[in-house]
Amino acid sequence: MPNPLVNQGTLNRLRASVLFPSFPELNVTSPFLGDEGITISFEGESTVYINTMTGAVTSPEPYLLFTMRIALLKTQPLSSAYKAQMEADARLGDCTVRPDAATLSPYQLTNTSIANVEGMMFNGKQAIYPVTIKGYYIINNDLFNAQ
Repeated sequence: MPNPLVNQGTLNRLRASVLFPSFPELNVTSPFLGDEGITISFEGESTVYINTMTGAVTSPEPYLLFTMRIALLKTQPLSSAYKAQMEADARLGDCTVRPDAATLSPYQLTNTSIANVEGMMFNGKQAIYPVTIKGYYIINNDLFNAQ
């Protein structure tokens, strides 16, 4: 019998990135990140269940809202670029987020904007400039092909 254990793979913290085609000066790669890296949280459900008399009907959603937190280093000029962009025009358009695992394909995110910059400490003990990006993620693509 062969070994039943499955290779667990490897995460590559240097692989994760955020790329903005319309604003390449805001692209984020590992040298610009604190150890918290990039976090994405999706809001809502991909399919809604609507009660009927004898069961439920599914109604797939065409998108999910998301919140992404990017732990930029305030010691890098990129944090200043994000500050300036938020002050000028917080809208960023589409972006691509590459995960830290080669087994996951990149996330294509739509209509993004800089939502805010979370609380920061200026006491010489915190290097993070925590930028929050919001937008939506298109899902259930087969809905658009249905007749």
